[in-house]
Amino acid sequence: MEPFIRVNINNEDPARYELTTWQDNHIAIRAGFTGRSGGLGSGSFESFNLALHVGDDPDTVIANRKRLAEALEFSFDQWTCGEQVHSHRVALVSASDAGRGRIDRTDAFQGTDGLLTDEPGVLLTSFYADCVPLYFWDPVRSVVGLAHAGWKGTVQNIAGEMVRTMKSEYGCKEANIHAAIGPSIGACCYEVDETVMGQVRACLVPDLHLEQLDKVAEPSHTPDKSKLDLKELNRILMRKAGILPSHIECSRWCTSCHSDRFFSYRKENGVTGRMASWIGMKER
Repeated sequence: MEPFIRVNINNEDPARYELTTWQDNHIAIRAGFTGRSGGLGSGSFESFNLALHVGDDPDTVIANRKRLAEALEFSFDQWTCGEQVHSHRVALVSASDAGRGRIDRTDAFQGTDGLLTDEPGVLLTSFYADCVPLYFWDPVRSVVGLAHAGWKGTVQNIAGEMVRTMKSEYGCKEANIHAAIGPSIGACCYEVDETVMGQVRACLVPDLHLEQLDKVAEPSHTPDKSKLDLKELNRILMRKAGILPSHIECSRWCTSCHSDRFFSYRKENGVTGRMASWIGMKER
């Protein structure tokens, strides 16, 4: 079953795919992923670009961010994000950090691709056009998190770093952590060279076995290239970090196959907008 369900049909509204299984089980949780329609942008950014770093008009981006925050019933002052540099650095977000990066990237958590908070009323966000959004939630310790995982962040094991930080900083236990892997490019559309595959193999050993490589990559018709399944690789790394297989949900949406619904960096030759992932706990 697809865990990310579109909740609005009117294309004039911000396109949203919500993690309904989590929201149905916990009234305070808000988690999901945007589509590309229902915003104010034009041209290559038509119409719901949410990133400030792609060359779109900043005022339009901020207006789109406000539209999403309003749709989620969060104050825009609570919108919080990292700089995103394809790292495995994780930042802890306190109530006093709420709002960082919402109108200016220089105010975001610098050099950061993972965010965690145990504070209600903080809306964590990150941005994508094929990379993999990772979601984390511990209902026992009331901790939520997001991680941006391109191939670089994936092979650096940002998924495992999120789990380690949840344990060390919030006292979370692996058995209580739930995770979700959001819409992103699939192996059907993601061809990589040997430079990338060498780092994929390196991240699978020594604790994991190279036979798992068959689950995440297959030869391409292009010589010296492979088709890489970043979603499955992140699932394997989540399990390695101790998350129970039954606690991991994975979207079937491929952003490249469905570029009518999502921005796709590969499909659109690098000139395109960005979707947003979000997670937060409503204040009671």
